[in-house]
Amino acid sequence: MTPEQCRMARAGLGMSVRDLADRAQVSTNTISRLEAGEELKPRTVEAIQRALEEAGIVFIDQNGNGPGVRLRDRT
Repeated sequence: MTPEQCRMARAGLGMSVRDLADRAQVSTNTISRLEAGEELKPRTVEAIQRALEEAGIVFIDQNGNGPGVRLRDRT
């Protein structure tokens, strides 16, 4: 997960930094550091990504236009 993907995912869900931090059980500072491009422990990034996926985000790999995110179908 890139910093941009994290920001896009939060925006798509209408989720604040605090909301995501609570869901991932990390500090708000940790989310801010990730989104600023600082390197975090892999297990921390995995916890944040898992929280976003559980909230309805699908991460899209590099496909020629760069990595991205989309909302999971609600059906």
